[in-house]
Amino acid sequence: MFQHSASQSSGSVRRSLPLATLHGSSRNALAGARDVVRDTALGTTDVLGGAAKALLTPAGVVGAAIEVAWLSTHLALYPFGLVGRPDGHKGHGYSLQELPPVQRGLVIGDVEAAGTPILLVHGMIDNRSIFTLLRRGLVRRGFGRVVSINYSPLTTDVRVAAARLAEEVEALVAETGYERIHVVGHSLGGLIARYYVTHLGGDSRVHTLVTLGTPHGGTFNAYALPSNLCCQLRPGSTLMRELSSAVPSCRTRFVAYWSDLDQMVFPQRNARLVHPDLTIRNVEMHAVGHMSLPISGNVVHGISTTLAHLGADGSLLTAGVTELNPPSRRS
Repeated sequence: MFQHSASQSSGSVRRSLPLATLHGSSRNALAGARDVVRDTALGTTDVLGGAAKALLTPAGVVGAAIEVAWLSTHLALYPFGLVGRPDGHKGHGYSLQELPPVQRGLVIGDVEAAGTPILLVHGMIDNRSIFTLLRRGLVRRGFGRVVSINYSPLTTDVRVAAARLAEEVEALVAETGYERIHVVGHSLGGLIARYYVTHLGGDSRVHTLVTLGTPHGGTFNAYALPSNLCCQLRPGSTLMRELSSAVPSCRTRFVAYWSDLDQMVFPQRNARLVHPDLTIRNVEMHAVGHMSLPISGNVVHGISTTLAHLGADGSLLTAGVTELNPPSRRS
């Protein structure tokens, strides 16, 4: 009788152990989930607080007003960006005496910088009209070949779009005779160009890649739609992990502009580019909306300065110009 009772008791203990373990595992899982939710909430509050802080400043109010005004103007220009061939300049085609002083100075100071093609790549569901003011600003500063192109608004894969960008770059290289060009990408356009440069051998063609409001670290806004493209733009996606993989031999230099008032990249700091193998300079803008980045005077000036004075080896050609961080001092 004692043995039977002991046996029953022992069996009861053996049966209860897995249940206790299960309860313990459940408690640990719940605690872990609670921590994740708490950390996410704190991070979201921090980001929203930063964005609200930026908006509630005089500069933020002005920036928001400019964003709304430019968005209205861009919508009016949008149809014109859909028609015609890719625009661009095939060189100055006139004597130096006819050039304004700024253009003349660039051409005389560095003929190669003035002639190196600059390719502008727009963002999601957009077209080259977003670069109307940026393109004019670069031309006024002496750059003779500024080309803006369109890719399909129905694009569903960054990798496919990057392969098509490679074709556009090769066509531009063949047309102009320049073996390396510069690329400026707005929003998704910057991510497409980055994939081309780092994973399709584009670093042999692209000297400098400038990105404007590009979700290098993904954006939580991409959870709003279930499309394949939006899935790729989510933080931690397969594409994001692929882009963060090692690219030790990449020769392209990167400049990433990001703004604390960017309403499309969330959190805003994800528009910074951070990668141990790349030469990067991150430039923070204050109170500039996502769509306003290509029309910001500071952005136009910064791009012009970088492309006009950056030598083939990354060294400065003019004193006083902000240098891109060398590999040992990446930001």
